[in-house]
Amino acid sequence: MTSGESAQQAKEPCSPELGPFKDQIARPQDPDSENTNADLASLKYSLLGPSLTKAGQDKVDQSKVAEVIYNSSKGSKFFNREEERDKALTVKIDQILAKKRQLEKLDLSRELRAADALLAQLEASRDLTQHIVHIDCDAFYAAVEQLDRPELADLPFAVGGGVLTTCNYVARRFGCRSGMAGFVAKKLCPELILLPLNFDKYNAKAAEVREILADYDPRFESASIDEAYLNITQYCIDHGMDAADVVSQMRREIHEKTHITVSAGIAANARLAKICSNMNKPNGQYVLPRDRVVIMEFMRNLSCRQVNGIGRVLERELGTIGISTCGDIYTQRQFIEKLFGEKTYNFLLRCYLGLGRTSIQPAEEYERKSVGTERTFRDMDNPTQLREQLRRIAEELEKDMRRAECKGRTLCIKVKLHTYEVLTRQIAPPKAVYLADDLYDYALPMLVKLEQEVPNIKLRLLGLRCTHLLSTKRPDTMAFFGFRPRRAGSVETGESTSRMNPKKAAGTGEEWEEWPSEARNDVLLAERAGSSSGADSPFWRHGKEVLPNPKKEKQPAEVMQEELWDCPICNRPQTPDERQFNEHIDLCLSRQTIRDAIQQVAASTPPPGKPSIPEAKKSKDKKRGRQSTAADPRQKKLRFT
Repeated sequence: MTSGESAQQAKEPCSPELGPFKDQIARPQDPDSENTNADLASLKYSLLGPSLTKAGQDKVDQSKVAEVIYNSSKGSKFFNREEERDKALTVKIDQILAKKRQLEKLDLSRELRAADALLAQLEASRDLTQHIVHIDCDAFYAAVEQLDRPELADLPFAVGGGVLTTCNYVARRFGCRSGMAGFVAKKLCPELILLPLNFDKYNAKAAEVREILADYDPRFESASIDEAYLNITQYCIDHGMDAADVVSQMRREIHEKTHITVSAGIAANARLAKICSNMNKPNGQYVLPRDRVVIMEFMRNLSCRQVNGIGRVLERELGTIGISTCGDIYTQRQFIEKLFGEKTYNFLLRCYLGLGRTSIQPAEEYERKSVGTERTFRDMDNPTQLREQLRRIAEELEKDMRRAECKGRTLCIKVKLHTYEVLTRQIAPPKAVYLADDLYDYALPMLVKLEQEVPNIKLRLLGLRCTHLLSTKRPDTMAFFGFRPRRAGSVETGESTSRMNPKKAAGTGEEWEEWPSEARNDVLLAERAGSSSGADSPFWRHGKEVLPNPKKEKQPAEVMQEELWDCPICNRPQTPDERQFNEHIDLCLSRQTIRDAIQQVAASTPPPGKPSIPEAKKSKDKKRGRQSTAADPRQKKLRFT
């Protein structure tokens, strides 16, 4: 058992050392001389990148790293873009502070009562009955590469070239981390060894890990190629084991079979488990007891940045109003909704309480919101080349749409200028689209319009995305009439459901800019730009793609002995799966409704050449001078033979 495994009690979480400029960032309202220092400090902090909280950065002097990044990138297009974004954020923060000063003059007792009522309502939904685990492979790409080159174990090395995708823990001691430019990493660590990407190896190793995870929770949820969520509550009950022992056994089995190490967090919900998995990295696990008092104490001292969903921008905005830890959320609860909106307000209150989801399900079962693809390339301004890129992207998107078995009612185009400015446009075609020709034809006018809006346009990224999806799955007639489906995969390709990340929502350019989707996508696509083997791989084309959970093949004897459920409507045997069984019952009820409607129509339709019974009776009654009366459905007709 490693030293990390022995830490089973909650301890005070630690946040990365940000250096002497941390306190300056939260005070942009200081006098002018100090404002200049604060602006410079905030820019340097922003340049540290989104992966600042990665494991292995705790003992790094981040102020020195920020200085190296600042001096190395100063004057570049990337630097200028980051500087503009930081200035815009400073203006926004000034507006937030001005609004808060106005709110402080008002009576906010009503807002306090509303916040307390919402906290009580959220507290009532707390679920402490589940064991949720977050598994995260330690420096996954680097660990896989080290299996082939064990001599690198004590040397600093990273995977990637122009931009690092990951690096080992030796390199992290120098401040190197994912998303960092290669030349900057070289200045931090001149001895750094850079290795090229090999997606085939990573995917093969990830498949081995997933096979083991399926033994503990067949319905585990893949978050990316190297991390997953599991609900081991039932496994603990069935085997009479403690959650910590189960996870220790799982990690040991993964290490024995795959020769890589994983870290884990064990808690009452997914949000806490995600935070805990980063506590004892590498090769450790952290258990947060399923006790409300312990959870509240844990969150009270937790840095906001350590919560998944709070990045550089929101962290700085919260810091300016006095929220640096999750415990500070409570003291500022009367201002949050007025300053940040209802969505952020609810999110932060749930963070303060340490609440999160406990429903874990395979990633492919989530409802798809969009399908898209994009490419990063060297600065390009040739119109012909841009149209060739657009054509290739449309063809790739058609393949993905066919695999996902859907088409989109909205088409979005995304471009990133050579100045790193991101622009998006969208159109609603007169019909839902998925074919490459249609995608290209409707996207081209948007590209032409962008070329007109931006003189001498020069791009480094181009992407297409379809939203407001419609399913193109063909109904299975065998399944409709109560028999087992004749196919389990795609109609057109014969494959299973889409392997792309179904949780990645689209719609706005801002969402596309979030880490890790955008940043990691840039990294991987830039590295694959000159590699034909990488470009053909279906993985990582859209950022954090995942595969369906592995399913073990059943032996013939097991299939014969499989329990079947009888449908109460049609009495036909069905697969013992609750979701599929409910869907079948819904179909049966729909069929019964259709049958009743057909019988009713058939009963009221006379044979050809004969008038219907009501019409014949009506004409007969008319001849006798009597008025016809409608038949009472409650009366029974008597017949004597």
